[in-house]
Amino acid sequence: MKLLRHGPIGAEKPGLLHSDGSIRDLSGVVADIGGAALSDAGIAALRAVDAASLPVVAPGTRLGPCVAGTGKFICIGLNYSDHAAETGASVPPEPIIFMKATSAICGPNDPIIIPRGSVKTDWEVELAVIIGTKAKYVSEDKALDHVAGYAITNDVSERAFQTERSGQWTKGKSCDNFGQIGPWLVTRDEVADPQALAMWLTVNGEKVQNGSTRTMVYGVAHLVSYLTQFMTLHPGDVISTGTPPGVGLGMKPPRYLKPGDVVELGVEGLGQQRQDVIADPT
Repeated sequence: MKLLRHGPIGAEKPGLLHSDGSIRDLSGVVADIGGAALSDAGIAALRAVDAASLPVVAPGTRLGPCVAGTGKFICIGLNYSDHAAETGASVPPEPIIFMKATSAICGPNDPIIIPRGSVKTDWEVELAVIIGTKAKYVSEDKALDHVAGYAITNDVSERAFQTERSGQWTKGKSCDNFGQIGPWLVTRDEVADPQALAMWLTVNGEKVQNGSTRTMVYGVAHLVSYLTQFMTLHPGDVISTGTPPGVGLGMKPPRYLKPGDVVELGVEGLGQQRQDVIADPT
């Protein structure tokens, strides 16, 4: 099942992608795609709904982030061996964890906003793991039981803010519209193996990232288990699991986004995103 949220910013309604390709409104069935709706029981209840009987959402309606109520937006750094190599970094002996501000979260096709003072805004296609049930001190063999599903994220990054402004990476990762999530949450039963998904990203039609989750250093089950040794994960929390090679930072010479660029990205079975790059209008 592919769950989503549709409508204006801040007023999104729950929905799903019907087998006929239309978007159907779930607001008469569930309050939102978050909280208890992400549990196995909640998803089973949504799966039992006759999608053909639901109201059709008008084509072209904006899609919001596919999950509501995200308390933590957790990112994993240098989690692809080939990406670590392109940046000149060593593969970490344990997962690198950093937080992205939840205020960065936006819809899958909302624009990438170049922040004031930015000279190195970069792209990163990533697999997102969306937590469905509370998880604390979870073993690796039970970790995926706590996953509601998967989505695409673009972990947009301002490299100068990230690495040249002192301190931790968070300041280069948390600008407005630096966290597109969606277009939909694909429930875990539809993803046979999260470690076997092709992923790609283009800038102005040029394919710059072309990778696979096979080259993750630390797989999804390990990451979920690992994180629960340090913090409790709650329904709606998002784990962005790292990016394959092909980011602007790794190019020779480095290449970064500018207003007018168009970024498109996708992960096998999870749909795709499209973003216009604009200057901060504020």
